[in-house]
Amino acid sequence: MSASGDTSVSVHSSSALDQSERAELDDLRAEFARLRARPPARQPRRVSWRSPVAALLIVLGCILAPLSVLGVWIASQVSNTSAYVANVAPLASNPAIQNALTDKITTQITSHVNVVAYTNTAASALAGHGLPRVGIALRSFAPSIASAVAGFIHGQVHKLVASPAFAHLWVRANTAGHAQLVKALSGEGSSSISVQHGQVTIGLGPFIAEAKHGLAARGLTIVDRLPPINPAFPLFSAKYLVKAQTTYRVLNDLKIALPIAALLLLAAGVYVACSHRRALIGAGLGVAASMFVLAAGLLVVRGVYLNSVPNAKLPADAAAVLFDTLVRFIRTALRTLLLAGLVAAAGAFLTGPSATAVTARHTISGGLRWTRDRLELAGVRTGPIGRWTYAHRAALRVSAVVVAALIFVFWGRPTPAVVIVLAVLLLLVLGLIELIGKPPGQLAAQAPGESGLTGEALAAPGDDGPSGS
Repeated sequence: MSASGDTSVSVHSSSALDQSERAELDDLRAEFARLRARPPARQPRRVSWRSPVAALLIVLGCILAPLSVLGVWIASQVSNTSAYVANVAPLASNPAIQNALTDKITTQITSHVNVVAYTNTAASALAGHGLPRVGIALRSFAPSIASAVAGFIHGQVHKLVASPAFAHLWVRANTAGHAQLVKALSGEGSSSISVQHGQVTIGLGPFIAEAKHGLAARGLTIVDRLPPINPAFPLFSAKYLVKAQTTYRVLNDLKIALPIAALLLLAAGVYVACSHRRALIGAGLGVAASMFVLAAGLLVVRGVYLNSVPNAKLPADAAAVLFDTLVRFIRTALRTLLLAGLVAAAGAFLTGPSATAVTARHTISGGLRWTRDRLELAGVRTGPIGRWTYAHRAALRVSAVVVAALIFVFWGRPTPAVVIVLAVLLLLVLGLIELIGKPPGQLAAQAPGESGLTGEALAAPGDDGPSGS
C-alpha cells in the first residue's frame, strides 16, 4: 500500500514538473518571438574622418581637371609658336577662311582702284581729241567696266588665296604674328596686333602685297600705283582682352603644376577613402562631369565670340571655323578625359559586389575556363607558368592596371582612340592572366588518345581532382 502511494506521488510530481517545464518553454518561445518582431536597437554610427576628407580631395581634383586642360592648351597652343602654327596651318585651305580673305583683300584693292574715275578721265580725253560720241559711250559704260574689273580682281585674288604660295605666306604671317599675340596677352604690347573699333585685329598688309604682285603679273598693272594697304582682320572683341590677359598669366604660370596637382588629389582621395572602389567610381564620374562642364563653357565662349565679331568684319562661318580650330586641342583633351573617367568608373564598378558585376565576372571567368579546358584537351598546357600565374594573379592584375594608367598619363597627346586602345589591351591582358593561371591542385585534362582517360575520369572520389580544388 505504501509503495503504491509513493508511486502515485512520484507520477503526479513528474507530471507537474513536465507542465512547469512546458510552460516555461512556451514563455521562452513567446519572448523569442517578441524579440524577433522588435526592430534591433540602432547602434551609434561611428563617423570616420576618411570619408569627408576623401570626398574633398576628389572634388578638388575634379575642379582642377578642366583648369589643367586649359593650362596645357595654353602651354601647347598659345605659348608655343610651332604648335600654334601647326594647328592653324590647315585654315589656309578652308573654304570659309579663303572666301573671307578673298572678299577682304578684293574690297581693299577695289576701293583704292577707282575704275569709274579712270574711265571718265579717258572719256574726257577722247572728247578733247574730237571723239565726243566715243567719250560719251565710254562714260556710260563706266559702271559696267568697274564691275567687270572688280570681278576680275576677285577671281584672281581667289586663285592666289587658294594657291600653295599663299598657304606658305599664311604660315609665315601666323609665325610672325604669334609672338605679337603672346605679347598682347602678356600685356607687353604688340606692333602688328592692335585695337580698332572695339576689335583686336591683325594686319593683312603682307597678303595685300602678295595679291598686288599677282595681279600685276596677270596684266592689271594699275595696282602697282596703289599705296601700301594694311587692312585689319578681326580676331576677338577688345573688351575681353584684359580678361584674356589675366587668365593667360595665371594658367601659364600653373600649366605644369595644375595637371600634377589634379592627379595627386584624385589619387590621394581614392587612397584615403574607406572604400577604394567606390572612391574610384566617384573620381571617374567626377572627372567626366567636369569635362561636361568644360564643354558647356566652350559653347558659351563660342557664342560670345561669334556675337562679338560683326558679320561685316568677318563672316560668321569663317569666325566659327577660326574659333573651332583654335580650341581643337581643348575639345580633344576633354573628350579623352571624359572617356578615361567613364572607363575607370566602369572598371571599378565591375570589380564590385553588385549582382550585375558578379554575373559579368562569372560569365567571363566561365568562358575563359571553358577555353582553357578545350586547349588542354587539344594538348596545350601552361604547366609551371600557369601555376605561377595563378599564385601571383593579384599582383599581375594590379601591375597591368598601373602600366596602362602610366602609359595614359605619360602619353604626349592622348586622344579618345588612345583610351579605347589602352582599355581593350588591358582587358586582353587581364583575360590572358585568367586564361593562363590555373590552380595547382587541378589536374590537366588529357586527350582521350593519350591514356584512355578523360579529366573527369581522373577526378575519382577521394582524389585531388577538379572537384576538390
